Amino acid sequence: MENVVLQRPAPDRQGVALKAFTRIADAWSLTLREAAALADMSESTWKRAKKPDFAGDLTRDQMLRLSALIGLYKSLELYFNEPISRDWVKLPNRGPEFDGVRPVDAMIEGGLPKILRVRIYVDALRGGV
Repeated sequence: MENVVLQRPAPDRQGVALKAFTRIADAWSLTLREAAALADMSESTWKRAKKPDFAGDLTRDQMLRLSALIGLYKSLELYFNEPISRDWVKLPNRGPEFDGVRPVDAMIEGGLPKILRVRIYVDALRGGV
């Protein structure tokens, strides 16, 4: 009997992350500038990156940003009902991470460290902290 091992191609993590973030940017009604800034890309690169045939490479920082934003999206969807789950990132927030500004603006300004803190903050809320 011959051993047949099926080889699965490695998942295209970058393609999956870009596709997910494109859908999130649409769900959150992000502007081109906001989506590009969250992903740490120029607007012209973001326009190319959100297309299925994007051939560029993302940096480790960009992949971490997308991963954290995907997790944040999922947490918001679990914690809030629509439309709050979709609008939350664009609403002024008095929480400890935001000082009255919109979470999207705080994350753009603070980069990856702020994106991670916001994700942890929402996960903590969801966990009852």
